[in-house]
Amino acid sequence: MLRQYELVERVKEYDPDADEALLNRAYVYTVQKHGSQKRASGDPYFSHPVEVAGLMTDLKLDQETIVTALLHDTVEDTLATIEDVEANFGGEVARLVDGVTKLSKIEQLTDDERAAENLRKFLLAMSEDIRVLLVKLADRLHNMRTLHHIKSPDKRRRIARETMDIYAPLAERVGMYEYMREMQLLAFEQLEPEAFEIIEKRLDDLRKTDTGQVDRIALDIKQALSEAGLEVEVWGREKHPYSIWRKMAERHLPFEQVSDIMAFRVLTDSTEDCYRALGILHSTFQFVPGRFKDYISTPKNNGYRSLHTTLFYDQSMRAEVQIRTRDMHQTNEFGLAAHWAYKQGDRPDGAVGWLRDLIEIVDTSHDAEELLENTKLAIYQDRIFAFTPRGSLFQLPKGATAVDFAFAVHTDLGAQTVGAKINGRHMPLRTPLSNGDVVEIIKSTKAEPQLSWLGFVVTGKARAAIRRAVRQKEREEVAAIGRKLFDEIAERLPAKVGRKATKEAAKRLEYDTVEDMMYAVGSAKIADRDLMEAVVPGSTVDLPEEPTQERAISIKGLTAGVAFTLAECCHPVPGDRIVGLRRKDVGVEVHAIDCLELANGVDADWVDLSWGDRSQGAVGRLSTVLYNRPGTLAEMAGVFAKSNANVINLELVQRDDPFHTYEMDLEVQDLAHLTRILSSLRASDAVAQADRI
Repeated sequence: MLRQYELVERVKEYDPDADEALLNRAYVYTVQKHGSQKRASGDPYFSHPVEVAGLMTDLKLDQETIVTALLHDTVEDTLATIEDVEANFGGEVARLVDGVTKLSKIEQLTDDERAAENLRKFLLAMSEDIRVLLVKLADRLHNMRTLHHIKSPDKRRRIARETMDIYAPLAERVGMYEYMREMQLLAFEQLEPEAFEIIEKRLDDLRKTDTGQVDRIALDIKQALSEAGLEVEVWGREKHPYSIWRKMAERHLPFEQVSDIMAFRVLTDSTEDCYRALGILHSTFQFVPGRFKDYISTPKNNGYRSLHTTLFYDQSMRAEVQIRTRDMHQTNEFGLAAHWAYKQGDRPDGAVGWLRDLIEIVDTSHDAEELLENTKLAIYQDRIFAFTPRGSLFQLPKGATAVDFAFAVHTDLGAQTVGAKINGRHMPLRTPLSNGDVVEIIKSTKAEPQLSWLGFVVTGKARAAIRRAVRQKEREEVAAIGRKLFDEIAERLPAKVGRKATKEAAKRLEYDTVEDMMYAVGSAKIADRDLMEAVVPGSTVDLPEEPTQERAISIKGLTAGVAFTLAECCHPVPGDRIVGLRRKDVGVEVHAIDCLELANGVDADWVDLSWGDRSQGAVGRLSTVLYNRPGTLAEMAGVFAKSNANVINLELVQRDDPFHTYEMDLEVQDLAHLTRILSSLRASDAVAQADRI
C-alpha cells in the first residue's frame, strides 16, 4: 500500500503545482472515516481507496481525480455524507464522488435490477464527467485483483460476470486496453476455472520447451526493419489465457491448432514509418490473407490506431504483429486517460458519440433486463466500418444491418427507414453490412419502426428505439380499443357522458390522464362495473353482476401484432365472425367465433368484435393433399399466383403415397378471397383435397 508521502510525491512528479495540503487532507480523511473496517483479505479497508488513487497517478490524472479516488467509498461505506465531502473538498470533488458512489438501496434489488440500476446511475454520471468512469474502472480493477479473498464462490462469479459483461467492454470502449485485458483475465479465472487451468498448464509447458523463440522472432523482425533503415522498438508476448480461449471458442479449435498465440508490437517514430514497416514485413515474411486491418486510416471509436497483420514464421508458426507510433501506443493502452491533461483547458469532451448513444439507451429502456441487453450490445467490440454516400464514417458491430446504420446516423432517420441501397444496389433491410460498404437510407415521413426489425437488428441503440416506438404505438392502439369499449359502456349509463364526466372518472380511478384510463380499459385493468361507477356514481346499484356487451367493437385501422393478435389456432380473416379475448396487461387476442379453443373454456373477458371494412394483413391457413406425381406442387403454386395470394409458409406434414399433405399460410384480403382460392384448388387435377384449418 502507498504511504501518504509516497502518493503525494507521485502526483507532484507530473504536476508540481498540485495542492499538497488537499492531497494530504484527503488521505487522512479516508483513513479516519474507514477506521477499523477490514477487507475480505484482512487488510485495512482504506488500503483499497489508496491503491485506486495509486492507479490514477499511473495515468497522471489531475488532483481532483486523485482525491475522488481516495474518497470514492466514504459516502457508501462510512458515516460521511456528500455534504461533508463538499464542505471539506469542494463541489467538484463532491460531484465526482457522488458519481462513483453506489447507493446502498441497490443492494436489496435482484441481481439484474441491481446491475441495471448501477449501470443506469453510472452511465448518467460519467456522461457529465468522464473522470467518473476512470475512477470506477480503477476501483473495479483493484477489486478484481483481490477477488480471490472473497469466500463465497457465487459472489465471486457474480462480480466476475458483471466485470466481463460491463466493465471490461467499457474499458475497451474508452481505449484502456491494459485495464480491459487484466479484467478479462481475472474474470475468466473465476468464470471458467477448469479452462483457465488447462490453458495455463499448456502455456507453462510451452514456456518450458521454448528456447527463446519469442525473443528470436522479435529480433528477426527488428533486424529486417533495421536493414531497411527503420529505427524501431520490437517486443513480443504470449496472449493471455482468455484471449486464447475466446479464439478457440470462436473458431472451434483445440489448443494445438491455435497457431498465433504470440503477439509482437513494433513502435516507430512516425505514421509514414508504420506503413513502411508494414511493406517491409510483408515482403520479408509471408502474411496471412484476410488478417490485415488498418486502424490508422480508420481509427476505432475509442481513438485506437494501429496496423494489424499476421505473419507466417518458419512456414508453420503464425505471429500477430501490431505496428504503431509511440504516441499511438500510449493512447492505445490508456485511451481517454492518456489524453486527460492535468493542466486546465486541454481536456477531451467526455460526451463522445458512443456515450451519447448509451445515455439514449438508458432513457428509452423499459426495464432492467432490456437496459442490460441493449447496453451490452452497445459497448461490445468487434466493429465494422460503413460510410454514408457523402463519406461520413460510422462504426457498427459485426452483423449490423442497414437499419442499425440508419439509427446510428440519427434516431429519426432510423424511424423513417423504408429501404436501403448498399454500394448502389437496393438490398433487403436485414442484409448484414461489410467493411467499407456505402449505405444510402431511403426514408419516408409516413414510415414508422416495425416490430419485425427486432428479429435482425444488433445494436442496442436500434433495439431501444424500435421497442420504444412499438410500445408507444401499442399504447395508442390499446387506448383506441379502450375508447371504443368506453363508448359502448357509456351507452348503458342512465345519463349522457360528456368530457367533464370522463375526466372526473379518470381522477376517481386515480389515473393522471383520460388517455391513461382508456389504456387501462383496453388492457382489461378496469372492470366494466367499476368504470361505470366511476363515470356515474351509483349507476350500478340495480345492474346485474355481469352486464353484457350490446354491439361489436370495430378493429378497423388497428395494427395486428400491436393492439391485437390474430389467434394462431384458428387464423381468422376479414369476413369471419370474430370475438376478442381480453386479459389483464395483454393485448386483445382475436378468434373466429367457431374456434375450437373457445369451446374448451378460457379465463378472459370476451369482447364482441367486427372487422369494419378492414381487408388487408390477414393470414389464412390451409391443408392440401396433392397427388404424388411430377408437377403437382408447381400447379398448386400456379393457383396461388393467379389468385394473387402470397405464400409465407409451406410445410410438408405427411407422406402417404400416392399422396403428400401440405400445410401453408397465405396472405389474403378477406374470407371471400380465401374461399375463391379453396374453390380453385379443389377444381385442380393436382389436388385431391383442400380445406381451411
